Amino acid sequence: MKMKTALLIVNPCDDEEDNMAMVCCHSAQGEMFLMSRYPDEDELEITLDGEPSTLDGVKVTLSPTLLKIEIAAADADALNGDDVLEITFDADMVDLAEVEETLQNILKGTGTYISQLA
Repeated sequence: MKMKTALLIVNPCDDEEDNMAMVCCHSAQGEMFLMSRYPDEDELEITLDGEPSTLDGVKVTLSPTLLKIEIAAADADALNGDDVLEITFDADMVDLAEVEETLQNILKGTGTYISQLA
């Protein structure tokens, strides 16, 4: 599955939401993606168009213009039948350091984070 967005909305630690870390975006077609995790939980949550799924073992790769999320084939219903979601974004509209910090917080102890940033 592929999405294109101008902006990734991130928060590495939302004080008003019990320190939840989250990354969110809206595609040009109106699709909404949200990945979040509370620090005291063992799994993260992915919401695609309002349908939440709780997952572990998620692999996320961040490059300067692409966020790639890979999940187990058995969890493909979380991504409308796909086990990979590629989100392309406008690098000029995104604070990559904040995105990286947020992804590390979400995936710590429950997934794999791969940085392809220079």
